[in-house]
Amino acid sequence: MTHAGELTVVHVPVSDPRVRPLLRELGDEYYRRYGKAAHAEISRYPDEEFTTPYGGILLLLLEHGEPVAGGAFRRYDASTAELKRIWTHSAHRRRGLARRVVAELEREASARGYRRVYLTTGPRQPEARGLYLATGFAPLFDTEADPETLGPLPFEKHLPATAAHQGKAAHP
Repeated sequence: MTHAGELTVVHVPVSDPRVRPLLRELGDEYYRRYGKAAHAEISRYPDEEFTTPYGGILLLLLEHGEPVAGGAFRRYDASTAELKRIWTHSAHRRRGLARRVVAELEREASARGYRRVYLTTGPRQPEARGLYLATGFAPLFDTEADPETLGPLPFEKHLPATAAHQGKAAHP
């Protein structure tokens, strides 16, 4: 657990009751943007993929003990963490919390030996696309194309090697 001002970062299992409101709101937002396909995306991966033994984590940003944002990563391959479920509660947007979540996930991925982070976002999420571009992610798609013609929009970012993990692959 780390603290910064009034925000606390905690690593939790998906089953933690503080995760439910964020995932419910995320699901509702995806449903409004993508319809029935949203449920399949949120339930695509087993919860255990977001736990340390499997190479992933889920973290929450708490403000005065209440969840305001969160995100996760899972093992994509031996050197790559895939960011998933990055979300800010609707009442707490425009405060830089998503940037904080992304930075925390990158730090944790690097500490676990991952050298790259990868993610996809949907074509109907311009704010997510803007976040990833603003935080140094490289788009792996034609940014001039109509996003609706592309489907999921992939991004990647290479992480600096930490002294403790140089030359080591991430362990599941």
